[in-house]
Amino acid sequence: MYYTPVRYTRGMTAIKHDPKIGARLARIEGQVRGIARMVEEERYCIDILTQMQAIKSALKRVEEEILKEHAAHCVADAIKSGNAREQERKFSELVTLFSRYGK
Repeated sequence: MYYTPVRYTRGMTAIKHDPKIGARLARIEGQVRGIARMVEEERYCIDILTQMQAIKSALKRVEEEILKEHAAHCVADAIKSGNAREQERKFSELVTLFSRYGK
């Protein structure tokens, strides 16, 4: 698991609390608990895998919303600031993020 070092978070903008994202995550949490029950009940593998695909899709949608929020605020603020170092840092964050998941 990756954690952001505390020293690195100074000056960063946190994501605004969005009730829609919270609701989606709560729904996903319920789906994960449902899969655990399905496994315990030894349900048909394809049914379990179908539910897992639904969770992955739901997580992808949440990820996209958070990425949009990051681009609209954090990256946009760095661009507006005119601070080349801050712009480079935001770009580097995105490159690092995408390179982690591209493997």
